[in-house]
Amino acid sequence: MNELVYFAVSALMRLQAEPKNLVDIAIVAAAVYALLSLIQGTTAMAILRGIVIVYLGGAILGNVFGLTMVSWVLRNSLPALIVIVPILFAPELRSALEQLGRSRGVLRRATPTTATERTIDVVARTASRLSELGWGALMVLERETGLGEYVETGTRIDAALSQDLLLNIFFPHAPLHDGAVMLRGERILAAGCLLPLSEAPATGGHLGTRHRAAIGITERTDALCVVVSEETGHVSIANNGRMVRNLDEEKLRKVLQVIYRPPPRRTQWPRLPFVDRLLPPRSEAQRHA
Repeated sequence: MNELVYFAVSALMRLQAEPKNLVDIAIVAAAVYALLSLIQGTTAMAILRGIVIVYLGGAILGNVFGLTMVSWVLRNSLPALIVIVPILFAPELRSALEQLGRSRGVLRRATPTTATERTIDVVARTASRLSELGWGALMVLERETGLGEYVETGTRIDAALSQDLLLNIFFPHAPLHDGAVMLRGERILAAGCLLPLSEAPATGGHLGTRHRAAIGITERTDALCVVVSEETGHVSIANNGRMVRNLDEEKLRKVLQVIYRPPPRRTQWPRLPFVDRLLPPRSEAQRHA
């Protein structure tokens, strides 16, 4: 223990004498942090945690109980760890070097951090990809007004929002590709949903069914609706009965960042047994809706 105190005091004195050591420490700390970020959630993290626990446990036991042999083994095992660690973490190190070597590896777009940013990112990227593929799509983003009545017209999914799942839903030969997808925050509530068509004369006959449905749902609710045209591949967004067309990924992202707010969390009140007895029985179609 006295050795640790002496080491800490001497390190502080060296830092005060040479401030450039702070820069040295910051660089090493950044490198260690980057390495830990790469192995987070992998088996390498469990291996590293086990090594640290064994080493700290042995150091504490050796210092507290004066175990000379244990302390000697730990001191002499450090050079071996320098060789063993790169071997154990070879896949993670290879992945890090590959990302660094790619042209956009360092300057890539920052990962979205909040739930709203993640939702916007997935919707914008999916719409852009659907436009490239020429697949039609309708994505409805719920806000304050609940969309339960429209969710019931489709097939319930209740899955985490992801680009891959949306692309599978809107694949032209998929059974649910013709309807709308209902989104609540980072969840896909349902797919293949039916939306009301706009009856405004301004929509006329120059808009397809998808676009009229997008305008129709935004006329009746405060939802947003992102549309991808199957004929032209153009991406549009409808809000409050109005539509903005011909958006690319970045423009759609900026529009969503301005006007999209996720729905508030709704309190789920507990159902009491006697209330269920008073309610009429549900039909089979309602149970499986």
